[in-house]
Amino acid sequence: MMDHYAIRDMTPRTPGPGVEMRIIHGDRMTMVFFHLQPGSGIPEHSHPNEQIGTVLKGTIELIVEGEKRAVSAGEAYRIPSRAVHSGKCGDSPAEVIEVFSPVREDLK
Repeated sequence: MMDHYAIRDMTPRTPGPGVEMRIIHGDRMTMVFFHLQPGSGIPEHSHPNEQIGTVLKGTIELIVEGEKRAVSAGEAYRIPSRAVHSGKCGDSPAEVIEVFSPVREDLK
């Protein structure tokens, strides 16, 4: 059996000003589709999940364990489990997809 999702029809969550996220949970992973407005961001945090992401549009600035890096459309990244990290959108809107393993229980 296959589940099917129309991302545009999913109800967005708003974890902070200018940030929308649409979430799909599987049995062993979580996928999140982010839309970020210029200058918006996700504050510093950590979680037990490994995180892999790719930027589809725009640029985001990630800070992972004190290391700062700009990630632009067409680039990907990995954040180890329990690493302290934050993210901020650049000067134009950004679209990002992130996958977490195991499932992000805190996002259910």
